Amino acid sequence: MESHLSLSDQEFIHKFKAATLPPSLFNHEAHLRLAWLNIKRFGIKDGVVETCQLINAYVIALDAENKFNKTLTVAATKAVYHFMLKSELDSFEDFIDTFKRLKFNFKELMTAHYSFDIYNSEFAKKNYLAPDLLPFD
Repeated sequence: MESHLSLSDQEFIHKFKAATLPPSLFNHEAHLRLAWLNIKRFGIKDGVVETCQLINAYVIALDAENKFNKTLTVAATKAVYHFMLKSELDSFEDFIDTFKRLKFNFKELMTAHYSFDIYNSEFAKKNYLAPDLLPFD
């Protein structure tokens, strides 16, 4: 298996929840897919909560708790939602092909919202920090 995209949405979620998705497949794009699926299923508010809970449980199961970053997870989910509001695409592949900035310019997108480093802040990893420059939708 080369990519998370080789899995159906249901298989992807199932393997993720069971922590049987190989970590090598859980890349940045797969994070975005998880957020996209959770927003579609639960809406933005509960989608943020579900995405945070699932990723945290996944990294705990893999004994990689230090990989979880709450601020980054919430910000990524809200960024996905921002672009979802601009489309009615039914597949994640179409969505990510349309909004390539999420995949290829994500750090640049985050610098529009945060004036500080959310990637390496120990506080940001454990607690959600709201943007100090530009709020999310």
